Amino acid sequence: MPETTRSPLIAAGTLIGAGLGGFIDGIALHQILQWHNMLSSRYPPDSLVNAKIKMAWDGYFHLGVWILTAIGLALLWGAGSRRDVPWSGKTFLGSLIFGWGLFNLIEGLIDHQLLGIHHVYEYTDNKMPWDLGFLVLGGILMLVIGWLVIRSGRSDTVPRGDGLG
Repeated sequence: MPETTRSPLIAAGTLIGAGLGGFIDGIALHQILQWHNMLSSRYPPDSLVNAKIKMAWDGYFHLGVWILTAIGLALLWGAGSRRDVPWSGKTFLGSLIFGWGLFNLIEGLIDHQLLGIHHVYEYTDNKMPWDLGFLVLGGILMLVIGWLVIRSGRSDTVPRGDGLG
């Protein structure tokens, strides 16, 4: 049996997971709940001008996560054409979850904590519990779950093209 590597599939899944996680964040939290638009700490929801500024920055945010997703899809295409990459649903699913958690952790640390440009829930005096919940549940917990699911796919070692059609 030829030597296999899961790294290309994990890299693709992680980027796709980060991109899709960003889309879910943007659609559910920014647009539907209207909780944590980009720059909402700098521009309160008290004028049409401020709403337009935040909407434009949400658009740049969505462009960024679209690019992450597109790069991830290109990597997935490349991984799918390699005979040494086992095509594992567990590895891929774990990578998606891991990528989503990584996105949440990085975005939460940078935007919420370091830069303070927005918070998970702006309409309260005490924003920290919401931000910490996002970091722990949406970031760290998802990273751990994703990593565990990736590890569970280690036994999926049949390379593509060898018995998988």
